[in-house]
Amino acid sequence: MKKSPAPRLSLVIPVFNEEKNLEPLYKELRRVCDGLSSGCEILFIDDGSRDGSFAALAALQKKDRRVKVLRLRKNFGQTAALSAGFDYARGDVIVTLDADLQNDPRDIPRLLDKMAEGYDIVNGWRRKRKDKFLTRRLPSNVANWLIARITGIKLHDFGCTLKAFRSEVAKSIKLYGELHRFIPAIASNIGVHIAEIEVHHRPRIHGQSKYGIFRFVKVILDMVLLRFLMSYSTRPLQIFGLVGLISGLAGAVLLAVMTYQRLFQQVGLGNRPLLLGAILLVVLGVQLITLGLLAEIQVRSYHEASGKPIYFIREVLDADKPRPRSRS
Repeated sequence: MKKSPAPRLSLVIPVFNEEKNLEPLYKELRRVCDGLSSGCEILFIDDGSRDGSFAALAALQKKDRRVKVLRLRKNFGQTAALSAGFDYARGDVIVTLDADLQNDPRDIPRLLDKMAEGYDIVNGWRRKRKDKFLTRRLPSNVANWLIARITGIKLHDFGCTLKAFRSEVAKSIKLYGELHRFIPAIASNIGVHIAEIEVHHRPRIHGQSKYGIFRFVKVILDMVLLRFLMSYSTRPLQIFGLVGLISGLAGAVLLAVMTYQRLFQQVGLGNRPLLLGAILLVVLGVQLITLGLLAEIQVRSYHEASGKPIYFIREVLDADKPRPRSRS
């Protein structure tokens, strides 16, 4: 079978239990791809769906060779699904979007036009979001404000999946945990130009949202991790060592003061809890510095020898490439 030429655009769509949305989504994506002057591939990543999503995707793949399907062995999460899509995509530009029909595929040409101005990442902004205020929009607005403050990346909507990336940028980003919403912030460490445009957002018609108000707690924890990764991931001794030095010096000063009081002012130490506190501060300081040294060794071992994937593929449906070239 003749192999299709490498496409200019790869559409990467994570899928988890979206059976009823896939056929109408494909029809919209097909119209967008047909309207582009360059080649396009539509890459669905079935993230361990438990409904009929994979069967629906398999049917789409049989009738359109532009459709590729990666079926993961279980539900690894959206971050892992996007990472698998980035690894497998062949396009010069990669566009990500959700499979729930809330992102509008008609915005894709606008993302590409903005990227043509010289940007490496174009982020979608769901300014008029069609979600419930208390459980979706309010936590999202707070999280976006916090992320912008912590990372220094001035975007309005970090959580919008509709984004466009240059392939070399997307493939250079190592994702794990639930860091998909922080991709622009992570990419900023390698020096990229980021833009943001308003995109349409539509109410969900079929299926249920996978997000809720309690996800906000995870976002907060992820922001702590992101701050560490952006500032100290390659030099953990600086953060642990700094806190350790402050703790140790504070304890040493307290011990020196109490030693002076005991030797020259005849102040007893037996009934002073502050003595135990000072000793604890010194011990804590030594432990933190030691932890920083161990973390330095661990970081170097990780960067030199790591290669463990965060997803495992069960099967691939691809008319051009029956076997995956990504990690498996």
